[in-house]
Amino acid sequence: MASVIKGYLRLTRPANLPTAAADVLAGIAISGFFSVSSLRYNGDINDLSGVLLLISSTIFLYAAGVVLNDVFDYRLDKVERPERPIPSGLVPLRSAVLFGSMLMFIGIIFAFWAGSLSGSIALILGLAILLYDAVGKHHYFFGPLNMGLCRGLNLLLGISILGNLGPWGIALIPIIYIAAITMISRGEVHGNNKVHIQWAGVLYTIVLISVLLIPIYSGHNVWVSLPFVLLFAVMVIKPLIRAYRENSPQNIKMAVKAGVISIIVLDAALAVGFSYWWVGVAILLLLPLSIFLSRLFAVT
Repeated sequence: MASVIKGYLRLTRPANLPTAAADVLAGIAISGFFSVSSLRYNGDINDLSGVLLLISSTIFLYAAGVVLNDVFDYRLDKVERPERPIPSGLVPLRSAVLFGSMLMFIGIIFAFWAGSLSGSIALILGLAILLYDAVGKHHYFFGPLNMGLCRGLNLLLGISILGNLGPWGIALIPIIYIAAITMISRGEVHGNNKVHIQWAGVLYTIVLISVLLIPIYSGHNVWVSLPFVLLFAVMVIKPLIRAYRENSPQNIKMAVKAGVISIIVLDAALAVGFSYWWVGVAILLLLPLSIFLSRLFAVT
């Protein structure tokens, strides 16, 4: 029984779930939710229930996405990754379909509970997830873009907390970043993806420059954002260089793992660019949780 439960947990990629929560928290910060105008008497933050609903929504939606991804990939995984829960027989295919569908339904319901705009974004996000799982990931150009779009919509889910989309253009940053990680991941099994890593390096550079410019755009202190941006740069660039120099599946996996976990740091940097240092620190607290879970469960 315990092994079956662990099999279902493995399907949801627990180490990745804090990164989804970080996206939403960053979006909430970008919306201006944590600004002085959104604080009630005695410093209480208005409508914390909305924050909890959107965090719950994104966790369920992300979990649904990775479960259904394995559902669509089960034939390929029988050959390349037979140890995974579905091809190994630990979780029956039909049960995995039901499990993933339930997770997605719950995630969308939580978002609608937070607000109609949030619910509409969650519904579009659910469709984008299904599109990636079924079709998008097999396309050379559209796949990375589709995966990036999912993360961008996730950020918009957080931005929607106040009932509008405010600076929605910031969602382009996670779209570009996740597209880079998706390109790197194409060499996880066989290696030999130096061209993809080169393009990922270009996209990483665009992301870093964009995040550095955000405080200037929002009128916040650049020096407060700088430590978060530097930490993000160190975490993603070092494993990327190693994967390029020694283009082995193991190094590529480590570069992908670093990229996924570092989403939390990117989100912290984005949040600080629109709010306060303590909001970034709060988001960073998700990082040790993600790292701990990555030692127990696969990230990719």
